[in-house]
Amino acid sequence: MPLEDNLQKIIIIDFGSQFTQLIARKIRELGIYCEIISHNKINKKNKLEKNVKGLVLSGGPLNVYQSKKVKLNKNILLSKIPVLGICFGHQIISKEMGGKVKQSKAREFGLATVERVNNSILTKNFFVNNKNNVWMSHADEVTKLPKNFKVIAKTNNSKLCIIESTKDKLYGIQFHPEVTHTNKGKIILKNFVFDICKIKKNWSPKYQKTNLIKEVRKKVGNSRVICALSGGVDSSVVAKLLANAIGKNLTCIFVNTGLLRKDEEKQVVNTFKKKFKINLIYVNAENQFLSKLKNVSDPEKKRKIIGSLFIKIFEKYAKKIKNVKFLAQGTLYPDLIESKSVTGSQTSKIKSHHNVGGLPKKMNLKLLEPLKYLFKDEVRKLGLELNLNKDIISRHPFPGPGLAIRIPGIITREKIKILKEADYYFIKALRDEKLYNRIWQAYAALLPVKTVGVMGDNRTYEYLCLLRAITSEDGMTADFFEFKKPFMQFVSNQIVNNIRGINRVVYDITSKPPSTIELE
Repeated sequence: MPLEDNLQKIIIIDFGSQFTQLIARKIRELGIYCEIISHNKINKKNKLEKNVKGLVLSGGPLNVYQSKKVKLNKNILLSKIPVLGICFGHQIISKEMGGKVKQSKAREFGLATVERVNNSILTKNFFVNNKNNVWMSHADEVTKLPKNFKVIAKTNNSKLCIIESTKDKLYGIQFHPEVTHTNKGKIILKNFVFDICKIKKNWSPKYQKTNLIKEVRKKVGNSRVICALSGGVDSSVVAKLLANAIGKNLTCIFVNTGLLRKDEEKQVVNTFKKKFKINLIYVNAENQFLSKLKNVSDPEKKRKIIGSLFIKIFEKYAKKIKNVKFLAQGTLYPDLIESKSVTGSQTSKIKSHHNVGGLPKKMNLKLLEPLKYLFKDEVRKLGLELNLNKDIISRHPFPGPGLAIRIPGIITREKIKILKEADYYFIKALRDEKLYNRIWQAYAALLPVKTVGVMGDNRTYEYLCLLRAITSEDGMTADFFEFKKPFMQFVSNQIVNNIRGINRVVYDITSKPPSTIELE
């Protein structure tokens, strides 16, 4: 996201950690703008911009001695700009400043107890009775302190768990303060940003709105834009943002893929065309999508087929509208992260998102993705700033490929019909019991498995329905929601008794990681 040059910021140097974006999110929550940049790119810089007030070095999958793949310009550490190293970042600070890092005798993965050795500004209000529980993920450790450093805290397996050099403004911690499993981890980041880097708050939904409108107008000019509208939170915010920025030069296109939730197409058209008075084109492409997906079971192929077909439809309608140069869509930061490494680091690709990795290489339209460096919670707050109603803002995330990725294996019209009904009963029950807004995302899926059941003394052989409901702050990590037994019994009975084709209901209790939120 281009921003004004004078905006003070934190730069996060990414070494390939899956948690790098969590660091960014936590810092932004504090009201401070931050950017993520690959270690490869930062090493090419002769000097940092004047508005960079602090650096955070992320974790990573490699070790500090794989020097051919991982390097850090030592001048960065000698710049007198405060630096906080996390996990791998902690180790590379130690190595570059003359300390030693070795493979640990005992690895630390999961919760550990850290114990205070000395006081520090970095750990102000962090310890409780000189101890705290933190989340570790490392097989290497710092074994020798660099010059001018002192120990702040230790664990049983990591004697140099928190270290600092106030002279050089360098700070290292072996654990991950950005994950929710670390108790009071956000305090570490808060102390670093405000007390060590001395930055004042500068990041807010109001600022984002003003800046994004300005950037959209600058990029688009007098050209027309078509917006891929699904009715979900992300595309709705994009549509409203663009309507504010370019007015009549915006045309929204809503494509009914046949893979939407029950009656969703009616709700979207009524909301945006009738209520918001936004220029909206409704396209019924159900037959096209289902025909292309016939007999396709591979999830990556599904995403790419859907992404490619979306583009063809948008380009077709763009030709009917003069001077269309841009396709706008609600891509978010986590979409980019899981599809590819946007920073050029060693971050692993998890899956292709239909609007990122699933897009064709050649397109006639330029992409306009104003939200691509925002997290979901930031988008919701931006939506409120744009005066979108809370019903839209509070909607659970719904994937662009829709029900296609909630039907593992081959997709059929019968399966879609069954799944729509199952999802309807599940979501209705959540709303009726006032649970919907306590959950980040919930859905039903139809597994490619049939099981034997008994109904009215007769044998049945029908599909297995999987229910998933998770809690999360950012979508990058997630835990399952703990329903009470009566609720689960009620939902199961509603689905089995009212839907022909399902005779068994299961609940997914897997966290992310190791799983993803969606099945495919």
